[in-house]
Amino acid sequence: MDFIDNLKSKYAQQSALGQLIVVIVTFTLLSWLLQYLYQPSYYWFRLPPGLWETLLQPWSILTYAFLHSGIFHLFWNMLILFSFGQMMLNFFNSRQLITLFFAGVLSGAAFYLLGESLFSTYVNSAGLVGASAGVYAVALFVCSYQPDTEVRLIFFNLKLKYIGYFLLVMTIAGIFARDNVGGNLAHLGGIAIGFYAAIKMREGTDILKGLTSLGDSFMAFFKASPKKEKKAKMKTVYRNKKSATSTSKEKSTQQVKIDTILDKISASGYESLSKAEKDFLFKAGKD
Repeated sequence: MDFIDNLKSKYAQQSALGQLIVVIVTFTLLSWLLQYLYQPSYYWFRLPPGLWETLLQPWSILTYAFLHSGIFHLFWNMLILFSFGQMMLNFFNSRQLITLFFAGVLSGAAFYLLGESLFSTYVNSAGLVGASAGVYAVALFVCSYQPDTEVRLIFFNLKLKYIGYFLLVMTIAGIFARDNVGGNLAHLGGIAIGFYAAIKMREGTDILKGLTSLGDSFMAFFKASPKKEKKAKMKTVYRNKKSATSTSKEKSTQQVKIDTILDKISASGYESLSKAEKDFLFKAGKD
C-alpha cells in the first residue's frame, strides 16, 4: 500500500496540466492492456463512426480522447500538449486550460460526426481515438492569442502564428489527400474552437465560461485525496497511590536487610552468612 500511497502523493503534487497528461497516458496504457486481453474492448471507448452508435454510448464523445492508436501517436500528442499548455499557463489558469482542452475534444467529436454523417464514403473511418482535438485547441489558442511571440525550434526562432498556420495547412491538406480524414476533421474542430476562443479572449470575452463545470468535474474526479492518518488514541494512566506506597515500603525493608548482610560480610566474611542470607543476597543482586 505504501507504493500506491506514494504514487497518489506524487500525482497530487503535479499541476493540473501534469495530472491531465498522467491520466491520458494511464488510460491509454490500460486500454492497450485491455485490448490485448479482450479485443472488442476497443470499441467500448472509441468514438463510433455513426451518430446513432454514438447515442448508444454517449460517454465516447469524451473517452475517445484518452485512447491512442500507438506509442508515437501518444508521445507527440503529449509533447505538444505539454509545450503549449505550459505557454498558456503563463497567461491563464489551470481551470481555463482544462476547460479549453475538453472544449476541443467536444468540438473535434462534433466535426468528426458531422463529416462522417454527410460524407461517410469519403471519410471511411472505423472510429476515432486520440487527444489531438483537445491538443490542437490548446495549441491554436496559444498561437492565436500571442501570434508574434517567438519560440525556439532547435536551430532557429519562429513566431507562434506560423506554427498555427502550419498546423492548419497540414490538417486541410490531410483531408483533401484522404489521409486520416476522420482524424483531421477532429483536428479541424480543435483548431476552430482554439482560434475562436483566442480571438474572443483578446476582445475581453471568455466563451469557455459555460464549460468550466466540465473542467472542474475533471479536476475534482481525478484529484488525489490525501490519506487520512489515524491518530493514536491517548490513554490516561493513573498512578495507583496505594500500590506505589506499598512498593516503596517493600524496597526500603529490602535495602535495610541488604545493608545488614553487607555489614556482616565486612565484619566476619562471606562464609559467616547462613544459606538463607546467601540466597537472599543472590536474589537481590539479580533484581
